Amino acid sequence: MSNQAIFLPALAMVALTFAVLGVMFRRRVAQMKRDRIHPQRVSTSQEAAALYTDVAPADNYRNLFEMPVLFYLALVVAALTDQVTPTVLGLAWAYVGARALHSLIHCTYNKVMHRFRAFLLSMIALVSLWGVLGYGLLAG
Repeated sequence: MSNQAIFLPALAMVALTFAVLGVMFRRRVAQMKRDRIHPQRVSTSQEAAALYTDVAPADNYRNLFEMPVLFYLALVVAALTDQVTPTVLGLAWAYVGARALHSLIHCTYNKVMHRFRAFLLSMIALVSLWGVLGYGLLAG
């Protein structure tokens, strides 16, 4: 199996991040036009939080730069240590799927327990991915 295959889930996560960025941008610009908010009035996160009515896409966008850092690192570790296996790829895609579900929930109806379950699935996939990689590193 080619080590390059491990970077396809990374590409999917990058696409998800850009998609959420697009949603956030579209909603913020629409609200700024609708409510006649001057850009200088939202120059800090505190000012923005006080004025924007829909902050879920921005919150989700920030989330996509937190735990996914460990995901991206895991993919690099898998490639560099020749651990790109069907199990590792499956766990990587499971993580992407769960994060996509989390983003979809967060940016739409935003029911916390549904979002939490998607987050929990992603964390199980990520911890499992690191478990497999860690075992491979220690046993190798």
